[in-house]
Amino acid sequence: MTRKQKRLSVIGGALVFLAAATGLTFYALGQRTSYFYMPADLAAATIAPGERIRLGGLVGKGSIVRGQGTEVTFAVTDAAATVKVAYAGILPDLFREEQGVVTEGTFTPDGTFRADSVLAKHDETYMPKEVADSLKEQGLWQHNE
Repeated sequence: MTRKQKRLSVIGGALVFLAAATGLTFYALGQRTSYFYMPADLAAATIAPGERIRLGGLVGKGSIVRGQGTEVTFAVTDAAATVKVAYAGILPDLFREEQGVVTEGTFTPDGTFRADSVLAKHDETYMPKEVADSLKEQGLWQHNE
């Protein structure tokens, strides 16, 4: 092999390695993707059983029901639609009625959203961007200046 052929084979091998690493990275990131929906968006969406999604909106007034241990059910609403959510775990300290929330999980066969994580707003001015944008579109945004 000439010096030029060795150099080209090393460059070619490096390019193949980089392409494989890039492909595996995008594949892994695609497996972890979960799409964001508001309750009203779910009527038009086709969600496969077991597909992970993020559900965001406001915790419904009077909807929090605490069960045995850390089991809790509540409703997530955007004023146009409401989705029942079941969660087993410790809720964030700022979780309460009529506050912004984002849950992540899957739907059960009976139509209840089974969340495995619940995120609540962390101060008086924060709300997840997707939730805030959707609430602004519906005229439900109540930002205190």
